[in-house]
Amino acid sequence: MNKYNNGKNGLNNSNRISKTTFSWALYDWANSAFATTVMAGFFPLFFKQYWSGETSLTKSTFYLGITNSIASLLLALLAPYLGVLADLSHRKKYYLASFAFLGIIATAGLYFVSYGQWTLAILLYALSTLGFLGGNIFYDALLPQLTTNDRVDFLSGFGFALGYLGGGILFALNVFMTLNPSTFGLSTSAEAVRISFLMVAVWWFVFSIPLFLNVRENSISIKDSTINQKDFLLRGFYQLWLTSKELFSNKSTLFFLLAYLFYIDGVNTIIKMAVDYGLNLGFDSNNLITALLITQFVGFPAAILFGWLGEKWGATKGIFLALISYCGITIWGYKMTSVTEFYYLAIGIGLVQGGIQSLSRSHFSKLIPSSKEAEYFGFFNMVGKTSAIFGPLLVGYVSMASGDPRLSILVILVFFIIGGSLLWIHKKKS
Repeated sequence: MNKYNNGKNGLNNSNRISKTTFSWALYDWANSAFATTVMAGFFPLFFKQYWSGETSLTKSTFYLGITNSIASLLLALLAPYLGVLADLSHRKKYYLASFAFLGIIATAGLYFVSYGQWTLAILLYALSTLGFLGGNIFYDALLPQLTTNDRVDFLSGFGFALGYLGGGILFALNVFMTLNPSTFGLSTSAEAVRISFLMVAVWWFVFSIPLFLNVRENSISIKDSTINQKDFLLRGFYQLWLTSKELFSNKSTLFFLLAYLFYIDGVNTIIKMAVDYGLNLGFDSNNLITALLITQFVGFPAAILFGWLGEKWGATKGIFLALISYCGITIWGYKMTSVTEFYYLAIGIGLVQGGIQSLSRSHFSKLIPSSKEAEYFGFFNMVGKTSAIFGPLLVGYVSMASGDPRLSILVILVFFIIGGSLLWIHKKKS
């Protein structure tokens, strides 16, 4: 079991949130602007209605699914090794800054993509997604250093809650800009959307600064600091092999990762493809954006609530509750016929989305051996991103092959059922 920090760098027994832990959680506020405005909101809409030109709806869905899958595959291949290097060098913040910078620059670059340039849009989106997802490996790996074992569920939930609130605030402003471009001195809604990408990049950069100023990590040892670059990289592969053997010998942790592989696929696919699904059903883009805003602001208190439930019930019970809810949401989504139903589904997703993500992160952090945070979170993120390859790809394929987008959503239900079954096995082995 991981040994949690009880000292100056994190929480103490008298208060839940310190300057350090708030600065850490604020990074979720920072990069969630990308998840909301770009990933879930404007990119799918703008890609279909602007960058992809005259491409059919089903083909653009396929292209979007492929892009999400490629970015996830690249990160899945890199994540475990990067985690090992970060732990060996004690430079989690360095790797976090590198990926965040990539994401920020690529997001800002979307502003310069013109009508019909869908290949350039996809390239920049893939790079920005890689930066966003890659940075989260090292952001998550800092969590065990900042809190005590009995409060990790709350802090993880608090981070996600700030993410929902911060991402929702900027997204709401961006939506208002697109609906009322003249108020901001803009000529068209398309121009407002393009400027929104720049605003996300600035937001991400500015609110990342407190983490780099206020969160400390263990200093590099003399032994590690004197090793040359070639030996360091080779040592990284050797340590990756050792950690892999250790991980596969721990059946409880292994079954949790297998469960996470499946159920988080369903969660990520809903996040990335919900707007596209609504468009294919003929819903107006403004209604879809409203639904996303509902999810964000419902998710803020719900993530904190799930953090509290994790402390009281245990994280796995909270995850089971979210999975049962997701199964009902998926079935309802298959049958829905009206925008009003879409709004109700947005409320339901907001109630459980942050909860299942935060409790998965905090529960896994309790399974990590001391001083191997980034290594294990590298595997955690590898599993999460590997799963994100299959969901969007299958949704896109089923939609294009059948010509019926409703059938594609049933694919997601299978992932939740398998994930829940494997989580039950993990609970029995714990």
